[in-house]
Amino acid sequence: MNIRHQKTKQILDLFERISAIPRCSKHEEKIGAFLLDWAEKNGLQSKKDKVGNVLIKVPASPGYEKSGTVVIQGHMDMVCEKTADSPHDFAKDPIRFVFDGEWLKADGTTLGADNGIALAMAMVLALDQSAAHPPLELLFTVDEETGLTGANALQGDFIAGKILLNVDSEDEGVFTVGCAGGRDTRISLAVHYEDAPEGFVMARLKAGGMNGGHSGVNINEERANAIRVLVRALLQVRREHDVRLADISGGTAHNAIPRDAWADIFIPRDSFKDIERTVSELEAVFRHEFKKTDPNLKASVELQLETMGKRPLNTADSGRIIDLLFALPHGVAAMSTEMKGLVETSNNEASVRITNSKLEIVTSQRSSVMSRLHALTWRIEAIARLAGANAVSGGGYPSWQPNLQSPLLARCKDVYRKLFGKEPHVEAIHAGLECGIIGDKKEGMDMISFGPTLKNPHSPDEKIHVESIGKVWDFMVELLKSLK
Repeated sequence: MNIRHQKTKQILDLFERISAIPRCSKHEEKIGAFLLDWAEKNGLQSKKDKVGNVLIKVPASPGYEKSGTVVIQGHMDMVCEKTADSPHDFAKDPIRFVFDGEWLKADGTTLGADNGIALAMAMVLALDQSAAHPPLELLFTVDEETGLTGANALQGDFIAGKILLNVDSEDEGVFTVGCAGGRDTRISLAVHYEDAPEGFVMARLKAGGMNGGHSGVNINEERANAIRVLVRALLQVRREHDVRLADISGGTAHNAIPRDAWADIFIPRDSFKDIERTVSELEAVFRHEFKKTDPNLKASVELQLETMGKRPLNTADSGRIIDLLFALPHGVAAMSTEMKGLVETSNNEASVRITNSKLEIVTSQRSSVMSRLHALTWRIEAIARLAGANAVSGGGYPSWQPNLQSPLLARCKDVYRKLFGKEPHVEAIHAGLECGIIGDKKEGMDMISFGPTLKNPHSPDEKIHVESIGKVWDFMVELLKSLK
């Protein structure tokens, strides 16, 4: 690909180095060590806190020594998703880049530009002698994707700056000034097994080929959730035949809409052909319902020649699990009455498994109105209790309320307008950002979020628009120059 912007290639070269280092959520040790080593080699002060957050200090350019410190912030971790046929091992294999026209994506995996591109841009900026800027603090947090753990554990005195530039938004030309808060709920239910009745065989029911996506960014697009599709098929088959659930699995991350799910079921041998026909008919129904959002959706059932040592659950537990999964909400619960088009409250039915004789379900709730976030969480807990299950919800993280009178926002709009000759778009988003937490810990922090254009984060279809990287670079350099 012919990259015209002089800094974009440098940023992508560094991003490729970052992408060769394992950095799935909760496994940021190696990327953290890489950042600290990079800082030492380049003569920059750095430190790490008890959870692994890294701070690198960059001295002010000449003439900017008395300017206030600016924090440039991104997160180290990435959502590790891959296609069903990908052999990629996120614990050791580098992400393989693929250029596709104006876009950069990965080979069968998430790209990790969310948020590795922020690290690369900040690091290139730190060494750019031609860029004029105040004192900088490069704040790189851990475990943003599975609960904003790094931001939650951050101590207020770890950073000094009172202006924060979060480089974790996904549309160039858009300034984010608010975001949703969130909570996760973990549901567990003890299950009981019995011997399969005479004449029963095991079959695997599968739902896959869905696009998935970010549970905040894409939740309003009515994309198919593989767990929901699977459970609808299970419910229909169970209404017509004697079905005993043996195992079930779907979803990988709390903030990713599930793309694939499967269930092992025991059924009467002479029912298989009827069940196969029912599933085929249901596939046609699902493909019609989701023809715009998930044209590659698939549903199938196949006999298993080996039971793999599995036994069916008893009839009561089989029904209870299917009913519980079907009753749990998923999708948009309310739209904002303050900002047109903004999702206010939603839920993602994120994952399900049976492990050590226990059903485990994870749901993820979001809302810009904290009272409604808690109310939706209580509803999910109530549904779990009605099924006889145990539900435990985390404390979550706060929403970031927009401040449209922010001096930083006014300056950003002015810089963008002068640089590109057009008005930027200002918005709040339904996804979670670390700004809300950091601002809660650092009183008086003025914050904004921006970034290059990303599509389909949290899925193997993730891609970044290469030209937008240079535009964000130019904006950030001019913004910092103006903060003298």
